[in-house]
Amino acid sequence: MKSAPPDWLLPSGVTRGLWDYFHDAEIAKNYDSYLSNSSIFSTDIAFVEKHCFKTGRLLDMGCGAGRLLIHFAKRGYRVLGVDLSDPMLDVAKAKALADGVKIQFLKANLVELDALRDKSFDYAACLFSTLGMINGKEERRSVVAHAYRLLRPGGKLILHVHNRWFNFWDPAGRRWLCKDIFRSLQSDDCAGDRVMPPHQGIGPLSLHHFTRSEVIRLLKDCGFRILEVIPIGLRADGRLPYRLWFGWLRAYGHLLAAEK
Repeated sequence: MKSAPPDWLLPSGVTRGLWDYFHDAEIAKNYDSYLSNSSIFSTDIAFVEKHCFKTGRLLDMGCGAGRLLIHFAKRGYRVLGVDLSDPMLDVAKAKALADGVKIQFLKANLVELDALRDKSFDYAACLFSTLGMINGKEERRSVVAHAYRLLRPGGKLILHVHNRWFNFWDPAGRRWLCKDIFRSLQSDDCAGDRVMPPHQGIGPLSLHHFTRSEVIRLLKDCGFRILEVIPIGLRADGRLPYRLWFGWLRAYGHLLAAEK
């Protein structure tokens, strides 16, 4: 694992737990196989295909091991993957080479994408709760604002977030949710941030859980027009049956499509 900087030198929006997580070579190596049973793995790609059906230039914000990049590069899209993790980028590059696809990669913090030119992408994706891993309300807003800046007029952003209310379904989650509702009433910027159990031996990881209205408001405040919001369930196909029946409480997360 890469030598960690002191806390005061951590990149903007990055916690100590997240730094340890995305600099672990074993996690990067086994990332896709470890999460392959997640309903989101197939659901999110189908959702991107639905809204980004015409070939163009696609930006993957937090590309990880390159799952989305390789899928769309094979279909003729020009793709750029951005991530702050050297091990993840190494795995993604190796996979792209093995599959014979051309992919551009950039090691960068999603909060600080000023080096990328305005209006240079047709599509942007920020999937698998990457936005929720960013620490800080203003830092998350910066990520969405960069996506808006980088998209051409009519460009689309595809976003996945975890649902804050889903924490109701486990005892520890209910205890956290009661405290979090109080934080929300106090307008605490940390409302929605939950410290998660250790993941693959790395922890603690803090993950921001969004309410549906919160993430929609964030997108609109940054200039986006909402095209579609779908709740994600835990079924293999990601579908949430009877979504009108307390779907706001039962959804594991949400996929959103927004247009500049």
